[in-house]
Amino acid sequence: MKNKAKDLSILIVGFLSTLMGFLATLNIKFEWLTEQSINAFGAFFVAAAMLGSGVYAVWKNTYVSKNAGLQKKALQSQKLIKK
Repeated sequence: MKNKAKDLSILIVGFLSTLMGFLATLNIKFEWLTEQSINAFGAFFVAAAMLGSGVYAVWKNTYVSKNAGLQKKALQSQKLIKK
């Protein structure tokens, strides 16, 4: 998931950079649309995607997967984790 988030972030940052250049040729300027704001959005997008994938993995392995429940019971019976 990390590579997918990074690749998608690169595409979004590239699109926003191109949009900024296109708008500049039309003499349309937004003070908030700068290279720094675009890079910050790219970093935020990667962090948000990583957080989302982490939360999904924990949720799926804890609450959804039957194998996770069976594995937890097996580890508890072997006293490898606490109840």
